Amino acid sequence: MAHRQLSWLLHRGRGLASTIRTSYGFDYALPLRRSITYMPRPGDGTQRTVTLIPGDGIGPLVTSAVVEVMKAMHAPLSFERFEVSGKMDKVPDEVMASIRRNKVCLKGGLATPVGGGVSSLNVQLRKELDLYASLVHCFNLPGLRSRHENVDIVVIRENTEGEYAGLEHEVIPGVVESLKVITKFSSERIAKYAFEYAYLNNRKIVTAVHKANIMKLADGLFLESCREIAKKYPGIKYNEIIVDNCCMQLVARPEQFDVMVTPNLYGTLVANTAAGIAGGTGVMPGGNVGAEHAIFEQGASAGNVGSQRLVEQKRANPIAILLSSSMLLRHLRFPSFADRLDQAVMAVIREGTYRTKDIGGTSTTQEIVDAVIAKLD
Repeated sequence: MAHRQLSWLLHRGRGLASTIRTSYGFDYALPLRRSITYMPRPGDGTQRTVTLIPGDGIGPLVTSAVVEVMKAMHAPLSFERFEVSGKMDKVPDEVMASIRRNKVCLKGGLATPVGGGVSSLNVQLRKELDLYASLVHCFNLPGLRSRHENVDIVVIRENTEGEYAGLEHEVIPGVVESLKVITKFSSERIAKYAFEYAYLNNRKIVTAVHKANIMKLADGLFLESCREIAKKYPGIKYNEIIVDNCCMQLVARPEQFDVMVTPNLYGTLVANTAAGIAGGTGVMPGGNVGAEHAIFEQGASAGNVGSQRLVEQKRANPIAILLSSSMLLRHLRFPSFADRLDQAVMAVIREGTYRTKDIGGTSTTQEIVDAVIAKLD
């Protein structure tokens, strides 16, 4: 049920505003009405423990921002912190035990070495916890100028197979074979998640991204699975698009896309392209979810560990992970806290006084945090 809860709670705030709706579903010019539609179950207000992995680079800086804002809101969360680096051979056993126990994790970026024999810990986490669905929300933020308007794209990608399976070996010196694995089981469940998300969140179109004109068996199986699931959701329009044409269409007319479902590698490319179009990777939230566990982190991966200069100057953008932590709050059935956080973040962006360099300002991470806290109800 965890994926159903994430899907439903993620956009529960839509329609609460009095008159003006932004692409994120809220009205920040007028106060939101109090809702009585969320009736908590007994025990829903109990404090929850969240595993915290600050990560590498800017990770400790932006995750500390989340902890500070949660404390200011008196959110019913406590954090169990573990130091993990992408340079490690594997995720420590005590960290895996913590996530399995708490069910939810907030994570900064973990550096992934380029080349060499060290595998990505990000991928290890997703595979070991079977976090098969990655969700990245790329949308125009009110007050933040971008090249395109009316961008509101949700990229849902399969998180455990494809090229990310990491099945590579050297056949003979100088010849390397890399296997792309796609199964009907995983293709059907990611397609079902995408259509279920669209159905529960009043989305109208699901577009499958593929390269079946070349990879006729692997991507052909992915498309076949999407088509079968699409028949069960007649109220949702289903499209297909080849990945190279998809990238061109994204930079030309991104407003045509709604929910996009992809195999693993294509999803990374599409999500980062859509994020760049809508305002940058520093402001796009995301999460990885499976049947039992969920990890929330910056949505688009490009630059998620930042540069050493950002760390030294303490000017990393915390907006993406703050909005991801709002998703976390909804996942844990704390919607009123999520609404407050969303409103505060959007108000800061809309006013434009405090912004980090990547979105046209000179503010420090702490100045953004202080501004968000000042906007909390």
